Amino acid sequence: MDSFDFNSKKIAVVFNECVKNPYPVLQSLEQILMDKGANPEVLELNEMKYGFDFVFAVGGDGTILHVAKFYGVSQVPVLGINLGRLGFLSQVNADEISLAVNNIYEQNYIVQKRLMLKSNEYTALNDFVIKGLSTSRSSKFVLNINGKFVCDYIADGLIISTPTGSTAYGLSAGGPVLYPKLNALVIVPICPHTLTARPIVVPADEKIEITSFEEDVNGFNLIIDGAESVEVGKSVFIEKSEHSAHLALLQDDMFYSVLRNKLNWGVAPKTYDKNYSC
Repeated sequence: MDSFDFNSKKIAVVFNECVKNPYPVLQSLEQILMDKGANPEVLELNEMKYGFDFVFAVGGDGTILHVAKFYGVSQVPVLGINLGRLGFLSQVNADEISLAVNNIYEQNYIVQKRLMLKSNEYTALNDFVIKGLSTSRSSKFVLNINGKFVCDYIADGLIISTPTGSTAYGLSAGGPVLYPKLNALVIVPICPHTLTARPIVVPADEKIEITSFEEDVNGFNLIIDGAESVEVGKSVFIEKSEHSAHLALLQDDMFYSVLRNKLNWGVAPKTYDKNYSC
């Protein structure tokens, strides 16, 4: 297999300056890429632009989400280098940069497409969260799918999640974990007032509408990937985006080991030490 020609490819390194001291990692990555013949362009998160063949995202999961959404429009692979706490979307830590670049150079990587959602002009890779404008009380939500009534909820909010986002807010709210390649969505009520209100999994091609049946409600808060909140009207329409995020992964089918190693999935609790005293 031919090597990845860094000399002829346009490479971007996007970083989040809000992450604690990213500059040593940036300098190391830039030097390693130049040693391979690349001429990388280093961009801060709010300076992103199109025209690249491959992008390295340096930061936490929020940074990688933002970068992958932006470059999903042009189908550019994004490799995440984790400087955050969990790093669920990245396979590379700061001390593994040289190994990662070598794998890219030798084309020992895959590009995995990740489903995204859209609501009007907004795009989400993890989830959309719909909440009432008043944070001091629960709201009443009506769920319609493909124009047909499904149910109503009294809850603190609703999460509409992709498989990628199923391990984020949706999991904390009691939703299921979905394998990233599934073509499905999860609808999770947040703190519902009815015990029978449970999360549901629906095909990704379904058209979801959330409305309110409260006359005094003028709209909702729509929260995009936990980072941006906007006020919208009394009806929120959500569907599958025509674009996909393109994540560069150094190993395929790492999902289960990531669950185990980063979320302690299925790990037995430590046994009680009778000699321990607080």
